[in-house]
Amino acid sequence: MSPQFSIAELLTATENFSPHLIIKVENLGVLYKARLSNGRTVTIKRYDQGVFPGFREFRAEAEALGKLRHPNIIKLLGYSASGSVTVFVYEFFEKCDLDSWLHNESTLPWGTRCKIVKGVADGLAYLHGLEMPIIHRDIKPSNVLLDSDFEAHIADFQHARLIESSRSYVTTQVAGTIGYMAPEYEQGMTKATKEADVYSFGILMLETATGMRPNCRSRFVGEEMGLVQWARKMVFHNRQMEMIDRKLVRSNFNDSFGHAKVKEYFRIALLCASQIPRDRPAMREVVQMLSEISV
Repeated sequence: MSPQFSIAELLTATENFSPHLIIKVENLGVLYKARLSNGRTVTIKRYDQGVFPGFREFRAEAEALGKLRHPNIIKLLGYSASGSVTVFVYEFFEKCDLDSWLHNESTLPWGTRCKIVKGVADGLAYLHGLEMPIIHRDIKPSNVLLDSDFEAHIADFQHARLIESSRSYVTTQVAGTIGYMAPEYEQGMTKATKEADVYSFGILMLETATGMRPNCRSRFVGEEMGLVQWARKMVFHNRQMEMIDRKLVRSNFNDSFGHAKVKEYFRIALLCASQIPRDRPAMREVVQMLSEISV
């Protein structure tokens, strides 16, 4: 059970939720950088009103997240609930999130990208392998936080579901983010599945390697198409090396061993992003495949 903080302490830590301490604004809440009374720097997430039906649901969320113990899952340090204010306290990450690194002027080396992807896979395999498996339902770069060593930590469980349980961690009608959601959701499916998480992970792999957002249109022989369709055509025509993020130095991949690893990387990504759910591998299998190409 994670400790319960007083709202007074968290108000002090955030300077009354001061705008200048905001790290990021998300769909259902705001993240703040804060310093606790013991001097520890943390991330505080203040949820919007109505996210949790009541304190019982909020406490259930806190207890569930507080029990997760894995190096690639964000650690919940505590929580607070007072009136309309509901808050989670998390460990703080200096390197921010993967999305910020992929889509700014900084360059993540290929090996670091593979390390991050492998960490996300390890974390998802852990969640899916629990006695009561947890489906994250919103795997994407902005929900992957990076520590000082660029180790990945899966965050933001506001859409998460327990398999074979009618009770969800967070009551919300939204189930993921457009571009990362499995195609079966677009066809009307609402059930949370491991396979849907695997699909989102496949999209994350493609975005991490190419630096291209899934919702942006790509061109192949003059025809515009989505990221997955473009990636399939590029792989079919054996053009994997052209798919790598333009910010990376291509000469680093000149040897045949490097080319083979890049090709296998994209093979795994597209396998995870298969249109048909049963064709997607389990995350434990993905971890094994990625282990064989880790650098």
